[in-house]
Amino acid sequence: MYQTTLDQQPATIDFSATGPVLNGEPFSWDLVRLTDRTLHILYQDRSYNAEVLELNAAAKTVVLKINGRIHTIQLKDRFDLLLEKMGMSSAVAAKIGDLKAPMPGLIVGITVAVGATVQKGDTVLILEAMKMENTIKAPAEATVKAIRVQKGDRVEKGQVLIEFG
Repeated sequence: MYQTTLDQQPATIDFSATGPVLNGEPFSWDLVRLTDRTLHILYQDRSYNAEVLELNAAAKTVVLKINGRIHTIQLKDRFDLLLEKMGMSSAVAAKIGDLKAPMPGLIVGITVAVGATVQKGDTVLILEAMKMENTIKAPAEATVKAIRVQKGDRVEKGQVLIEFG
């Protein structure tokens, strides 16, 4: 189950064997994928052209352009809802202190500076490992307190790359 806000109204979205369920009611639509980013939708005898402008899986947001209007949709899954219910959603972000290297490699890019505020999912570093570039993203909203590496540095798994304050 997911929760979001559609036109300033809270909504729950679920998926059953027969299709999507919106606010407990079956949601019937005809959807045709035109390209990787564009769709044509028929819903209640109305036609909609939709384009995915941005998809951020880490932040669980989607930016859609539907019939010329831009909509930003923030999804919360059951784990987000549980943390929120327990009052822990902000506590998780507050505990973010260090960003550590997930694997050994070479720092090929740094996209933030000390004092910068980053959002969850923002790219902060680019780490080359096994001839592949890996984007390292901010785990939560935070301010960069210190950058412990420079472009060209070799790092080991678990080494502190960035400190957040």
